[in-house]
Amino acid sequence: MADLLSDRHLRETKIHGELVYEGDFLHIQKDIITLPDGKKASREFIRHPGAVVVIPLLSDGTVLMERQFRYPLNRVFIEFPAGKIDPGEDPLICAQRELKEETGYSAAQWRHLCTIHNAIAYSDEHLEIYIAEELTQGTATLDDEEFLETFSASHAELMQWVRDGTITDVKTVIGIFWLEKILSSIW
Repeated sequence: MADLLSDRHLRETKIHGELVYEGDFLHIQKDIITLPDGKKASREFIRHPGAVVVIPLLSDGTVLMERQFRYPLNRVFIEFPAGKIDPGEDPLICAQRELKEETGYSAAQWRHLCTIHNAIAYSDEHLEIYIAEELTQGTATLDDEEFLETFSASHAELMQWVRDGTITDVKTVIGIFWLEKILSSIW
């Protein structure tokens, strides 16, 4: 049991590294590391500032969702509202900002659900998932390069769309499973 609590025998140690690509949003890092057995290896990974995900629960029990085209996969995805955390920005403030910008809604009640790491093999990205309740409708103010539409769906519809592959976005799938536990009062 003691070995399960210690991770020294699994750790990799950075010898040196360099930024090999610096984009407007993402940066790619390449590090040379020492493996637990003493051998050297390289690790390439994407540096990401982190993001928030908002599960907006409407008063009628439905959930506010978005449809948005995602260029890398050349298709429209169904997702929860989400967005990148700005440098120095508190994640809750980011979640409130993103919900308002993308949907026009604001929420009186917020709860942090969890932190997920969606691509641990090649990125340091983390996502903070929040549930937003007691929503008030307003006007969306999308970014200049942002195009999306919003709609509401029941939790049963969302679960069916996960089952049949309509929803495949990992942050949304995890959020839907969290919502299932919250709505059933398990969590």
